[in-house]
Amino acid sequence: MNFRPAPKNDGIALIVVMIAIAVLMGLAFAFAFSMKIETRLASNADSEQQMVWLGRAGVETARWVLAQEAAIPNEPYDSLNQIWAGGPGSLGETNSVLSGFSLNDIPLGAGRFTLKIVDLERKVNINAVPPMQLQQVLTVMGVPADSISVVSDSILDWISPENAPRPAGAESDYYQGLTPPYYAKNAPMDDPSELLLVKGVTPEMYWGGSAGDHAPAAFQHKLGLGNAPGEAPNYPFGLKDIFTPISAGKININTADANVLQTIPGVDAQAAADIIKRRAGPDGMDGTDDDTPFRSPGELAGIDPQVTQQVLSQLCDVRSRTFEVHILCQLGNYHREYVAILWRNTPQDIRVLGFWWQSKESGS
Repeated sequence: MNFRPAPKNDGIALIVVMIAIAVLMGLAFAFAFSMKIETRLASNADSEQQMVWLGRAGVETARWVLAQEAAIPNEPYDSLNQIWAGGPGSLGETNSVLSGFSLNDIPLGAGRFTLKIVDLERKVNINAVPPMQLQQVLTVMGVPADSISVVSDSILDWISPENAPRPAGAESDYYQGLTPPYYAKNAPMDDPSELLLVKGVTPEMYWGGSAGDHAPAAFQHKLGLGNAPGEAPNYPFGLKDIFTPISAGKININTADANVLQTIPGVDAQAAADIIKRRAGPDGMDGTDDDTPFRSPGELAGIDPQVTQQVLSQLCDVRSRTFEVHILCQLGNYHREYVAILWRNTPQDIRVLGFWWQSKESGS
């Protein structure tokens, strides 16, 4: 009796087993990858929340610093040598709770943050600027005489709720004729960049310089002899360096730079230099140990008799009330910058007007 040998399927079985193993390994890899992503997302969500609390802690720290600063006896002013401004600390601060306090690299839990506090009274409030001061700004910048009235009137028309244009200004009927058309705001500006929408304001005028693609040079006197045909004006500084959309409305003569000081009627380049020299002390540098800040706006008259008492009372101050706080947070490899706007009504009443994050860099 003859027997037929059974077919050999060992090779096929091995292939099937290998395919099954490959499929299982693929599923295992996909599952592990999914779990890694889920873990990373959960970690990121936790980091996001911790970052927010770091930012809010920075805001509260800034509020505390500003409150303590305003409560120091015999210092009725805010100046660049004080701790809030990043200075070494005034004499009064050395005898206060702020003694030895630093705004840099403050630890909190697993993270840390650094504060940068800038008072907004070092600039001119664009939403409250008097016409005489606005024209002074444009004159100091070197804006051509035939453009000063156009720019000045148009800025005032932009922020005014009225629809009737000033003699050289513009309202919505003008802006509707542009491409693309838009309406005049007729309300306070939220950001100085809105000036780029205003009739007569050029990019060079806003950014400073002649092209707007580089940092403006330090202040330099211009003779005002004009430009060649087709030549872009070369402004020593820009409107963005002068204006802020929010402040108490007066310039702090202890913190304003030379350009802003020259927007005060009666203050020229030499007077601005004298003001800075007076407040900077013997070493001639703002924000150092030997600063001698102004204790009242009236002291300015002793340096520049051209500044009237009316101008001093209307436009000048030695206190700052509005502050922009930058909180640079770090949590592991994650970095984020938050910004807050604070209004100091009294040492006991410091309000948060705004809080947002400005930039973020995620770690790997």
